[in-house]
Amino acid sequence: MGAHGIYHERQIRELCALHALNNLFQAKETFTKSELDEICVQLSPDEWINPHKSMLGLGQYDVNVIMSALQLRGYEAIWFDKRKDPFCIDTSNILGFIMNVPSEYKFGFIVLPFRRRHWIAIRKVDKLYWNLDSKLNAPEYIGDDAEVINYLSNQFKSNDMELFVIVKTETEKTKQWLKEDAR
Repeated sequence: MGAHGIYHERQIRELCALHALNNLFQAKETFTKSELDEICVQLSPDEWINPHKSMLGLGQYDVNVIMSALQLRGYEAIWFDKRKDPFCIDTSNILGFIMNVPSEYKFGFIVLPFRRRHWIAIRKVDKLYWNLDSKLNAPEYIGDDAEVINYLSNQFKSNDMELFVIVKTETEKTKQWLKEDAR
C-alpha cells in the first residue's frame, strides 16, 4: 500500500493494462501477466502472432483483453461516447474508470516516432478519486464525484483519450451507471 492506503502498481515493461486492472481493483495480482496472456490465446487461439498483445510478449494488451478480464470478475467496460457530457455518469454506481491515452515511446532520452497507447485507472478510495497511472511515482489526487467528472471533461478537451466506465455486469444491463434523466 502506498500513500493514503492506496494500492498503486508502477509501470514495468509494456504492462500498463495489467497495472490499470490491478490498480482499479486495488489489489496486487487481481490479474497476472500469465492470466492476460491466456485471455489473448482464448481470443485468438489459431494465431501465431497474437493480435491482442505485443509481438515481443512484453504486454501492450488491447481493449479486448481488458474487457474479457473484467468479465471474468463480473464487471463490464463500457466505452463512453465523447460526444456525450460526462455529467450524465452516475458515479455512485461505478467501480471506476479506465482511460486509454496516447503515449510517447522513449529509448533513454530519445522519443521514437511510434504511436503507442497507455492504460490508466481512475478509482474512488475513501470517497475521493485518484489517478492511478502506473507511470506516476504515486497516485495523483483528483477529488470528489464532481471533481472527477470535471477532470474527465477536461481530459476529453485536451487528449486523444478514450474512456471506459467500469461497472458490475448487472449495472451495465440496467444502465444504472447513467443518471436517470440520461437513460
